[in-house]
Amino acid sequence: MDQPKSERLTAATLLKHSLQEHLEAIQALLQTRIAEIERSGEMICAALREGHKILLCGNGGSAADAQHIAAELVGRYELERRAWPSIALTTDTSALTALSNDFGYEEVFSRQVQALGSEGDVLIALSTSGTSANVIRAAEVARNLGCRTIALTGGTGEPLASICDLVVSVPSQRTARVQEAHITIGHLWCEMVDAQLG
Repeated sequence: MDQPKSERLTAATLLKHSLQEHLEAIQALLQTRIAEIERSGEMICAALREGHKILLCGNGGSAADAQHIAAELVGRYELERRAWPSIALTTDTSALTALSNDFGYEEVFSRQVQALGSEGDVLIALSTSGTSANVIRAAEVARNLGCRTIALTGGTGEPLASICDLVVSVPSQRTARVQEAHITIGHLWCEMVDAQLG
């Protein structure tokens, strides 16, 4: 049975509103965050050029974004080029469950950073709120090891933003729009890698 016309209009209105929010978030990146995206992309390119690796972590949708970005670097983005070392700290279920069980969920990424991180590596710490305790802890440990750190957040990004070397904060309060912008930023970084290191 067809939906009443009023319900179809309501759905269309919702979809248009969400797409408009998406466009506004991306437009805000274009107008206010290009310098931060460029600086963080340069940090990533420099680390790879110097033989270092990229580590990424985040929870939920940010975990998916971490895996997506890592896969683009290890596999390829658009160009046929060498594989670049990139590890999403969200993918090893045995490590995730053991570390959560033995050390607590707050340490689930930081223990992996201790094991896998080296001076000169880059940790990309994804948190739409900037308040994820396990992501903050990973950034703290990374800095202590001499890793460079990039916070990929929304809103103010605090307190994560304050402990990272560079911050790209999407100027939106809605998690879905922030996450959509995060994967766009990840793709822009990959375009820089292709252009500079391909």
